[in-house]
Amino acid sequence: MTNEDKKCVAQFEIHYTQLLNQQGELVGALPEFAASAEALIALYRTMVQTRTFDTQAIALQRTGKLGTYSSSIGQEAVSVGIGSAMRFEDVLLPTYREYGAQFQRGVEMSEILRYWGGDERGMAYHAQPHDKAITVPIATHVPQCAGIAYAMKLRKQPRVAVCVLGDGATSKGDFYEGINVAGAWHLPMVIVVTNNQWAISVPREVQTHAQTLAQKAIAAGIPGEQVDGNDVIAMRHVMANAVEKARTGGGPTLIEAITFRMHDHTTADDASRYRKQAVVDQHKLLDPIDRLRKYLIQHHDWDDAKETALLEACTIEVEAAVRSYLDTPPAPPESMFDYLYETLPDALQPQRDEVESLGKLKRGGDHNG
Repeated sequence: MTNEDKKCVAQFEIHYTQLLNQQGELVGALPEFAASAEALIALYRTMVQTRTFDTQAIALQRTGKLGTYSSSIGQEAVSVGIGSAMRFEDVLLPTYREYGAQFQRGVEMSEILRYWGGDERGMAYHAQPHDKAITVPIATHVPQCAGIAYAMKLRKQPRVAVCVLGDGATSKGDFYEGINVAGAWHLPMVIVVTNNQWAISVPREVQTHAQTLAQKAIAAGIPGEQVDGNDVIAMRHVMANAVEKARTGGGPTLIEAITFRMHDHTTADDASRYRKQAVVDQHKLLDPIDRLRKYLIQHHDWDDAKETALLEACTIEVEAAVRSYLDTPPAPPESMFDYLYETLPDALQPQRDEVESLGKLKRGGDHNG
């Protein structure tokens, strides 16, 4: 059989969206929401707030006041675009770099710090009852997200479940199983792949031979598309369309957001061992905050005075969150048993009792000393 004897039974395309280039110039039609200076400044503020928080969290870790921390520096437009497109009653299943989205959805900065400080109470969000905890296991939350979306569909709720994962997670079986269920059951679900080019030390081109990560959606029978993840206007626009489609019965969408991880994978990593500084410097030119700032200067009278005032306000907010975190009494050691099971198995109860007793003795000794 020759190629001429074969017929094409299906064809697919992956589309890419960029609306604001690295010079802060429009290269596409401005979405309706972006005509508002207030809306754009709100996005910009959250990105600046997130980077200010990131910088302080890294400093806390370096001085021994925080555990291992995952920075989102360089990726702020992805998470801020996600959070701004969701409703409060939707459900976000993050990985560990979606701080911008979490802050928009009511999660407190001090709660994120408590989590990375080893206090599980940080994931019991005071003002956001719907969203799930930070996910460190890779891609395991994709089928969990599908389950949540299925519950929404069964209950006929106009809600959407959104899960965010990294490029490396698309090589996991959990990812394929989750998007397959989402497609087969036509779920109100959005999957965002933050393609920051690195799965810890493994570069994107080594992880998979797929031309794009968005095309992995094809196997699940759902739409997949790319977006410039350093363009917060495009990110917000594409995300809002996908969320609205899911909310109104249009089914799931997979979005691949192209960005770059500026910092180490975590504070326990040294990215200089596996990537060249020249590559990092090249991607710094695509900085999402710098890009929107240029647009605001050109079109919405943003100036140095406003920039300084914003930086000062964000610094005050972050410093207050740090004080709250540092002033929080540590959880008792026995609490490590309290987040494993709804009801602690009998076999573990003696261990918990022993740890609790030892903790009381130590606290008593410290008090008497």
